[in-house]
Amino acid sequence: MADQDKLPVRLGPVPETLLWNLYHRAYEARQPRTVLHDPKAIELVDRLDYPFEETFGPPHPLLAQGQALRVRTFDDAVRNFLAEHPDGTVVNLAEGLETQYWRIDNGRAHWLCVELPETAELRRALLPDTERRRTLARSVLDLSWMDEVDTEGGVLLTAQGLLMYLRPPQVRELIAACAERFRGGALVFDAVPRWLGAATLRGEKGPARNYRMPGMPWSLNAGELPKVRTAHPGVVDVRELHLPRGRGPYFGALTPVLYRLPGVRNLRPTMTAIARFA
Repeated sequence: MADQDKLPVRLGPVPETLLWNLYHRAYEARQPRTVLHDPKAIELVDRLDYPFEETFGPPHPLLAQGQALRVRTFDDAVRNFLAEHPDGTVVNLAEGLETQYWRIDNGRAHWLCVELPETAELRRALLPDTERRRTLARSVLDLSWMDEVDTEGGVLLTAQGLLMYLRPPQVRELIAACAERFRGGALVFDAVPRWLGAATLRGEKGPARNYRMPGMPWSLNAGELPKVRTAHPGVVDVRELHLPRGRGPYFGALTPVLYRLPGVRNLRPTMTAIARFA
């Protein structure tokens, strides 16, 4: 694609993290034995006028595979929902340039993406709305987005790469509002452990040379998952969702063991969980 045909992109610090995720997801999707078939992610990277490698450094294979396996964990949860509610609604809260719809849509469900205005503009330019899939330009903290959700066929919400950038009271209020409004539904979310959240708040750099992740005010260790139930009486169950098995020694053999070792399971950079509502 010629440079003049590419779409320039400039985002604020937190929205810019969606480009880090896309960059690594597309890298993993290009691998011969990829753990995530995601041609749409590759297409989006190729369409953007953005200095991916200059900003984030060369792709890190282990991080890229971990990102892709996390994405597959979300995909599996949504697939399970669609198997039981084929005409349901999937609400993706701040999914950025996630391409889950193109991987697992069943041809019947409705999809609503709730994004900050600057991210919504970029997403619509790259992924225009359709009859069953649309993007709503609104902060997830402006709970009026809930009025846009069709609840007739059942609702599943996802918050991938979102909650850690909110303040703890905001996370609690958002989960409580979802539990109150979407009875019988569920929220799939991810969280970073406390050591990683603290490192970002100190301004420490991650693995990329020139890129510093924004601060993550909300963090949660694996053993603290039951605390999520205290957000609202309607949160009746919270449990961790394990990554699928991947390639190589770490994701193929070691990662499954880490779930069973309390002393080291918080060393993982993220965990994914599902909260179910009464």
